[in-house]
Amino acid sequence: MALLPFDDRDGWIWLDGSLIPWREARLHVLSHGLHYASAVFEGERAYRGNIFRLRDHTNRFLNSARLLMFQIPYSAEQIDAACLQVLEANGLTDAYVRPVAWRGTEQLAVSPSGTTIHTAIAAWSWPSYFEGERMDGIRMMEGTWRRPSPETAPTDAKASALYMIGSMNKLQAEQAGYADALLLDWRGYVAEATGANVFLVFDGELHTPLCEGFLNGLTRQSVISLARRAQMKVVERHIEHGELATATEVLVTGTAAEVTAVREIGPHRYTPGRITETLMKAFDDLVMRPPAEVDRICA
Repeated sequence: MALLPFDDRDGWIWLDGSLIPWREARLHVLSHGLHYASAVFEGERAYRGNIFRLRDHTNRFLNSARLLMFQIPYSAEQIDAACLQVLEANGLTDAYVRPVAWRGTEQLAVSPSGTTIHTAIAAWSWPSYFEGERMDGIRMMEGTWRRPSPETAPTDAKASALYMIGSMNKLQAEQAGYADALLLDWRGYVAEATGANVFLVFDGELHTPLCEGFLNGLTRQSVISLARRAQMKVVERHIEHGELATATEVLVTGTAAEVTAVREIGPHRYTPGRITETLMKAFDDLVMRPPAEVDRICA
């Protein structure tokens, strides 16, 4: 069944402080954020009415804006409340939540001086990103476009501009018959998937790339905490491209992907096993816990 276009749905969206009908949530075509990617966003997931690690997402949202040299005109408390208000208004308990902030129309030049900062929050039903393949494992190709050096972009920000790299790699992968792509960084080290962090298993140990040039995802952080609670050794380090051939398990993590096994990266094959299954089950249990308990486990 074809999905409804995102501009033609019933429901409510929070825009600049108020809930408005979904179809009325518009911006002008000459908005600075559209032309120059002066925008930041978050991807959050609600389970049973609780947004997983909501305050951590909100803090990153606010910090992403600061890294792009603007300030979102709402406090963390106001944004948290608005996210929950959007869920309630749309009658959702299990959903994807998307806050976004961008520069407005007062200036259309490289300089964004004097532009108004706009903020919106939407929510909609969205099943697992790789539904049906989470334990069987997805097929990935090696991406063409690399993650940039932190000296060339604010790579600690969840900035719209930086997602074009993932978008191009993702489209290329889908056109080639794969579910996703693995990206290298500017030096040739293993970095991440197009919208998820990556873990590899070597000799029974869980290894993951150092977050240099890409986001240290909240799901990544949660999985590291869960792995250590399960007495797994976790190693954060530079991972050479050639090491893809010697890993025994590979998994990706993210708000959309949750915890998903990988069975193929280009010429390399993997068998999802005990470590992947343990972490998947532990994460599925974690997201159903009350927020205070999640915070304690992930601290």
